[in-house]
Amino acid sequence: MARILKFDDVSVTRGKREIIKHLSWQVHTGENWAILGLNGAGKTTMLKMIHGDLWPSSGQLEVLGGQFGHISIPELKTKIGWVSTALQDELHPGDVVDEIILSGKFASIGIYQEYAAEDLETARQILKDLGGAKLLGKPYAVLSQGERQLILIARALMTQPQLLILDEPCNGLDLFAREELLNRVADIAKRPDSPALLLVSHYTEEILPAFDHMLLLRGGRIVQQGPRQDLMQDAVLSDFYQKPIQTQHITGNRIAVYPK
Repeated sequence: MARILKFDDVSVTRGKREIIKHLSWQVHTGENWAILGLNGAGKTTMLKMIHGDLWPSSGQLEVLGGQFGHISIPELKTKIGWVSTALQDELHPGDVVDEIILSGKFASIGIYQEYAAEDLETARQILKDLGGAKLLGKPYAVLSQGERQLILIARALMTQPQLLILDEPCNGLDLFAREELLNRVADIAKRPDSPALLLVSHYTEEILPAFDHMLLLRGGRIVQQGPRQDLMQDAVLSDFYQKPIQTQHITGNRIAVYPK
């Protein structure tokens, strides 16, 4: 089974502070992972390393078969789709949806290269496949928060990535927009050509059954990792949160957590 990610005793230090602490973790083809952690757990630092924006201070990191130090980072980035609400702040309000999606081909904010008509048609088809045909031709400024996230997912799929990172994609969404977005993520996971999915979240109810593995991160360390059904347990999550909790099954075979 091919390997998507391999962290081998990876640490990240900034000044005198160790942000990531001796992290070892592997992701293989056919697996979709969710990283669960509270603020300050080190989730963002992990994602920056995977995307090639940050290098480990020690240990070895392998992404999509290439070991850091022996791969081209710009080439690596073309194989990874990234969806984050932080990216929304970089987009221009007057940009049209079609061109925002197309910009994913060039990993740029805005389009500064020539492109073929078929590239633009590909961008439009990606959004149609995600159920967003009605958004085509609209300026970014008029979109709702949920619609903006859908556009970012379409943009991330523009290069047919091998790995799709969803960095807290439901941030700022109301209940109904969240469910709509999660439905689209579930649809992507069902595709025969789906990329490996990596979700980062604070909330267990956002972890769809399609995410069959979980990593629990606290204080820059892995507390637990393994199959979703083994970790979505009262005892495991109580230990992780360091407070007594109880789990409850909700719609779509998902699990919510409440204080006990």
